[in-house]
Amino acid sequence: MSLIECVPNVSEGRRRVVVEAMAAAIRGVPGVILLDHSSDAAHNRSVFTLVGGTRDLRHAVLALFDRAVAEIDLRAHIGVHPRIGAVDVVPFVPLEDATMPECAVLARETGAEVAARYGVPVYLYGDAATVPTRRSLEDVRRGQFEGLAAKMARPEWQPDFGPLAPHPTAGASAFGARPLLIAYNVNLASDRLDVAKAVAAAVRERGGGLPAVKAMGVPIESLGIVQVSMNLTDYRRTSMRAAFDAVARASASQGVAILDSEIVGLVPRAALSDTDPADLRIRGFTEDRILEHRLERLTRLR
Repeated sequence: MSLIECVPNVSEGRRRVVVEAMAAAIRGVPGVILLDHSSDAAHNRSVFTLVGGTRDLRHAVLALFDRAVAEIDLRAHIGVHPRIGAVDVVPFVPLEDATMPECAVLARETGAEVAARYGVPVYLYGDAATVPTRRSLEDVRRGQFEGLAAKMARPEWQPDFGPLAPHPTAGASAFGARPLLIAYNVNLASDRLDVAKAVAAAVRERGGGLPAVKAMGVPIESLGIVQVSMNLTDYRRTSMRAAFDAVARASASQGVAILDSEIVGLVPRAALSDTDPADLRIRGFTEDRILEHRLERLTRLR
């Protein structure tokens, strides 16, 4: 059986009881293993990492939607991370014998079922996209939940599946297929949001920075600091080391030092092959942050 990773991002990172209920719903699906889940209060977002086969992952995603649609009301949601939905994004990632076309089919079929069952509009992105202008997740998510109704009224932004207006509390969801992605944040020893935004603009690909890097500057008010929040969409083109060094150079040019960094979810072992995690000041790093370590442990337990 081919093994597929699914990494749903949910717009809830503050109510632990709700997050744990969603985790329990995933764990309750036979054939699916929840490898990791983490929450961030400032982003008000939780990331779940699960693996399994196509049929079982489809059931797990539906179980997650059962809880998320019932518990999350985006009309009252506040966080620094862009979002359009209660279950904001559902990417499928091929592992072992799985293929990208297989993941694209799974994204389309599961997205169609979610739209039919919950009345949540679904957009397809990445390698699952059927419209070229929707391959980029940030284009799908631009305008966020608050601008979603007006966006969906435009013919070019009607959803791939589901109603032609947002779900009143759950918004819309983006389903996609993509390669392994690293969510990597660097915290700056400053509370100046203008600095974080300038650094993010300097390092992201769209601004002429590093290839395969998406970045934004956000405040972490609970800690009195700012953060450069990044997605490394191809760590072979830009490694964590290269991203960290670029942030360090750009922030130093603004007179600001790096405090530490953090991984959200799991990373492939190869992503750390060129550096010592200590050199990146990764907060709370252990071998458990490595995807293959989790999978190897799972194999031993079986």
